[in-house]
Amino acid sequence: MSESAPAPLVLQRRQRDQPPGAGGPGSFLRLSLSAEERSRLRGHRTSRCGRDLLLQLERGEPLLPGEWLLGGAADPPVLVEAAPEALLQVSADELLPLLQAAYHLGNRHVALEIRPSQLRLQADPVLADLLERRGLAVQPLEAPFLPEPGAYAGGHEPHQAHPLPGHPHGHAHGQGPHPAPLA
Repeated sequence: MSESAPAPLVLQRRQRDQPPGAGGPGSFLRLSLSAEERSRLRGHRTSRCGRDLLLQLERGEPLLPGEWLLGGAADPPVLVEAAPEALLQVSADELLPLLQAAYHLGNRHVALEIRPSQLRLQADPVLADLLERRGLAVQPLEAPFLPEPGAYAGGHEPHQAHPLPGHPHGHAHGQGPHPAPLA
């Protein structure tokens, strides 16, 4: 007779504060997710220790690193973490070229993490070339990606914009391809 896999831990609630009893090692599970994965609130995931998790969260804001996911009263809580991703770190000797890069990347709907004197974006050779041709320093980096929320997002929602009336994206833009949305 074959053994069946244990049932997944079903997670239906989320909270920002550490739940009681989640203080010591082994008292909670860790779930490392990319920025894109943090925007998908339903479906199977696997904890860092290999436990099968089933997210059945209410649709809405993406998960944030440091947030807790909860199942039943006897189930261990799950801590959401930002998984390392292949990124580009963009910097410049002066602020203006960096601001111009942020403008052009935003016009292409590229999710950005904005830091003091640098930008981070998901690795893309075409964008790396474009940024280097603009005189910016571009370095590959493996790190958690924490993109800025969209201009029309409520609170802290990463890259979820709501369109303005009369245009599906909320603004006019020129010719050229646009990357697929992250979410």
